[in-house]
Amino acid sequence: MHQIDELKNENGEIDAEGIKKIVPYDKPFLFIDRVISLSSNRIIALKELTGKEDFFKGHFVGFPIMPGALTVEGIGQASTLLVRSNIPNHQEKDVLAYKLKEVKFMAPILPGSEIRFEIDLIAQDERGAILQGKAFVKDSVVAEALLMLAIVNKAEFRAKYTK
Repeated sequence: MHQIDELKNENGEIDAEGIKKIVPYDKPFLFIDRVISLSSNRIIALKELTGKEDFFKGHFVGFPIMPGALTVEGIGQASTLLVRSNIPNHQEKDVLAYKLKEVKFMAPILPGSEIRFEIDLIAQDERGAILQGKAFVKDSVVAEALLMLAIVNKAEFRAKYTK
């Protein structure tokens, strides 16, 4: 896993600062705080919700829950990190959501929860990857999705869509 391994601490974990060196996200849109396990085909990452996040203010009024789309975003960010860990020149690539299938939400995620994202890589080549992702609160699955991610040349992709 080349240079990504250098971001791991003595416990094999990657903190938020290390995560930001791998994926092109930052607060307030970084939905993983810590990677607790990373191999070539599996990642386990955590997100702590304080309850002060802006989305809780309006979703839902009187009963704040994390929006399902943001739960899927967390699954996607962990998936992107896993896929990038398998690309030697990952800084030259953008990893993009291509298709989501079989997205399911089993329970709401409440303020103060710790979300655990567990992602398994099913297949990956130079063009993309297929992954199965699950989000847990404690030991309960609260959401899951099958993701297909595209791997594209960053410079070409960004040039195509820059005005």
